[in-house]
Amino acid sequence: MNKKPTFISLFSGCGGFDIGFLKNDFECIGAYDNDSNVVEVYRQNIGNHVFKHDLTKDDLPNKIEEIDVVLSGSPCQGFSNVGLRNFDDPRNSLLLVGGKIAVKYKAKVFVAENVMGSLSGKHKKYWDDLIRYLQSNNFNTKITVCKGVQLGLAQTRKRVILYAWKGNRDIELKYPKLSEKTLRDVISNINGVPNKEFQSFSNNSSDILIAKRIESGKKLSDVRGGERSVHSWDIPEVFGYCTENEKKVLLTIQKLRRKIRRRPNGDSDPVDINVLVEMFPELDIKSIISELVRKEYLLEKEPNHFDIKRSFNGKYRRLDFDSPSFTIDTNFGNPRYFLHPNENRGFSVREAARIQSFEDDFEFIGPINSQFKMIGNAVPPIMAEAIAKNVKVLLNSFYEQNSTESR
Repeated sequence: MNKKPTFISLFSGCGGFDIGFLKNDFECIGAYDNDSNVVEVYRQNIGNHVFKHDLTKDDLPNKIEEIDVVLSGSPCQGFSNVGLRNFDDPRNSLLLVGGKIAVKYKAKVFVAENVMGSLSGKHKKYWDDLIRYLQSNNFNTKITVCKGVQLGLAQTRKRVILYAWKGNRDIELKYPKLSEKTLRDVISNINGVPNKEFQSFSNNSSDILIAKRIESGKKLSDVRGGERSVHSWDIPEVFGYCTENEKKVLLTIQKLRRKIRRRPNGDSDPVDINVLVEMFPELDIKSIISELVRKEYLLEKEPNHFDIKRSFNGKYRRLDFDSPSFTIDTNFGNPRYFLHPNENRGFSVREAARIQSFEDDFEFIGPINSQFKMIGNAVPPIMAEAIAKNVKVLLNSFYEQNSTESR
């Protein structure tokens, strides 16, 4: 190829996907998103080739006749295990929109990115439909899993990446395997950079009392045991005092609710009080259970069957400086979900951006919740760079094959 390969970016967000391709000497001739905030952030940091546009409505707003590459990072909310995983979420069908645009504009390579949950269960149908459509239009296809920690990303982010390309060659696609980075590697030395805003607790709130009890690498969870879980009954200044016998019963219910199953589905079942009476003949179980219901530690879900009332699983997770971060999502700035490793606050916008591998000169604007949303939804630039290298291989193969066949 004598010129820079061109690409367009669908559901571009603030431009994380695009940055990785621009660093690999691609030229972007159009980026499209329907969120005014992210479009403005993209424009200020990357360029004026971005358009506020609803990709479900009509043709692209700028004149394009043919393109080398189409990138599509369609919405993940209907697929994500963090959300409701609604199969009929209308955003799920946007996965196919990218493929249709790639065919319409005669792309040589198409790349789609989404969360791991999009491959699970009946949701996989959306990928199957997209692949059938692409193959019926003479694209080869290959689904891969891209793991952020192997690319030098300081988080455990995994993403499904579909590559589709013209030509009849089966091409091996690889991702580099680099040294794992920790939070300490990426959020140290953060003075003098923009976007240092963070969400904090009010000084007299119960949140502060909870946060003070959560050590590095731990979380508040009443429904899980193990060293990483801190239980609400061990924070009496917030949730109320429990006797040692009451704690014994709570810990037993915590184990039995997932061990003695009565239903074929779900994560757990309420525990029959008679099981506890047999296990602890020396205790007045009925009185203990009654007291724990009064204190709101237990809930009677059906007659004589009790369960932990407050799950809290996934709340107040304090990250560890010496490990990668959890996957950054749109709630990453909320300290009730993610706590800074050694301060009782949420992460700053810049800390989240660094964990996503954005450079410090990339500046976010708008309401702080919107900034965290665009960071969480972005394809990390480091991940995008690895994808771009694979796309270069596919394009080179296409042009080599065409050159050979034209001789």
